[in-house]
Amino acid sequence: MTGASRLAGNGAELVRERALAARIQSALERTYRLDHLADVQDYVRHGASTVERELLLLRHAGDGVLELGLRLPRLEEETELDTLCQIIEGVSHFVYVADRARARREATHLELEIQAEVDKWVVLASSMRALDADRSAHLRARLYEGVAFAHPAQTELGERYRVANDSANRFVRRLERRYLDRARFSEMREELRRFFHVGQEEKLRLGRPS
Repeated sequence: MTGASRLAGNGAELVRERALAARIQSALERTYRLDHLADVQDYVRHGASTVERELLLLRHAGDGVLELGLRLPRLEEETELDTLCQIIEGVSHFVYVADRARARREATHLELEIQAEVDKWVVLASSMRALDADRSAHLRARLYEGVAFAHPAQTELGERYRVANDSANRFVRRLERRYLDRARFSEMREELRRFFHVGQEEKLRLGRPS
């Protein structure tokens, strides 16, 4: 990313998390045909405590410089779905903010969260040996249905995360009906790219029942 500084720390204990973050970044950039602006692994450090969840740090410095840092949880096993999803979410935020900064476009908090929820499905679905509507529905249920939220529904954060979760669930269900049921993978990839580049209101619209 041109003009970006680092807030991230170093540490050999981050090897697994950095390697996984780099693979996730490559998968997202490949899916959305994005320019590679910065190596996410250079910005990664562990959270301040063992219970801290993923966190993207942003700071606008002088001369238009955007400083970034990404805190990720420790990954014991790549089969830990919650930890894996946190890492995907953190990398998704990093990639999205970097792309929006390159294009000099703003992004809302809700927009970031909706995209991250969809990116969880994108990354995990792309890792399957074979993807069809049934396998996608099973993954979608694990990601979006029967989940627990850390923040109460009546709070600003609680509402934001629930809206993002619901919008992503509906959007992925739409992909299943329109594309996966008919094995129209090329058209589905184009729809995913369009979704990435639109703003909050269009993301919400695409996540409504059709």
